[in-house]
Amino acid sequence: MKTKVRKAVFPAAGFGTRFLPATKAIPKEMLAVVDKPIIQYGVEEALAAGCEEIIIITARGKSAIEDHFDISYELEASLEKRGKTELLELSRKVSNMANLSYVRQKEAKGLGHAVLMAKDLVGDEPFAVILPDDVIDATTPCVKQMIDVFDEVQGSVLATMVVEGPGISAYGVLDGSPLSNNPRIIEARGMVEKPKFEDAPSKNAIIGRYILTPKIFELLENITPGAGGELQLTDGIKGLLKTERVYGYNFEGIRHDAGDKFGMLKATVDFALKRDDLGPPFREYLKSLSL
Repeated sequence: MKTKVRKAVFPAAGFGTRFLPATKAIPKEMLAVVDKPIIQYGVEEALAAGCEEIIIITARGKSAIEDHFDISYELEASLEKRGKTELLELSRKVSNMANLSYVRQKEAKGLGHAVLMAKDLVGDEPFAVILPDDVIDATTPCVKQMIDVFDEVQGSVLATMVVEGPGISAYGVLDGSPLSNNPRIIEARGMVEKPKFEDAPSKNAIIGRYILTPKIFELLENITPGAGGELQLTDGIKGLLKTERVYGYNFEGIRHDAGDKFGMLKATVDFALKRDDLGPPFREYLKSLSL
């Protein structure tokens, strides 16, 4: 097995029903936080972490994702003709951003099945999985932090964050013990999917970033489908635990759940406030509101 993480897989075949009616014709991954589609945040994170190849798992109705990262000759010609050089460079930067490949998932069979669709393109090497719904604001990209941990422990790494109180029941929860030399790294014993608050084995919630070894593909091919015939990535990772070490990592940064309406609103506010062009007037506007 090659040990360098060079490829990042983006499952992007879901319907996005939580954002209907907006997602009736627009992929949820193309919904914007300020002026950038949420999937672009993830792609930029992967590239900043050193990933060289981006693999996006798509489905029917997702062509806008491919169009976004492709060259738009008509738009570029129009911008050039009108002297909009700054916008022209912005458009070209997106289209030249990465080496992208696309795999079509013909049926919605769960996150595990979406990851399995990338098997032939990933091959026999470790890889990252990035869920576009999770937009992470971090000084050091979250995936870069996780790759550094992978290089240290040579085992699959799951991004985790501490969730206090009953909210932990909305997540998969890691059961494990922190390493003595780095308490942010947790050696996993197991994981529980959406436990009751009183049954949660820890406060460490698993979120949408993974570094996985290629062994996961063999396991996903052989696990029993769950409800609705779906293959669950969690079940595959539980299988990994039987033969390999798996770790959680409490990353440094802020995770925004952009797959949720309230989370999307919070992400938009936070990212807008950090912008040099939007932050000052937006902050003054928020102060003027009678709340």
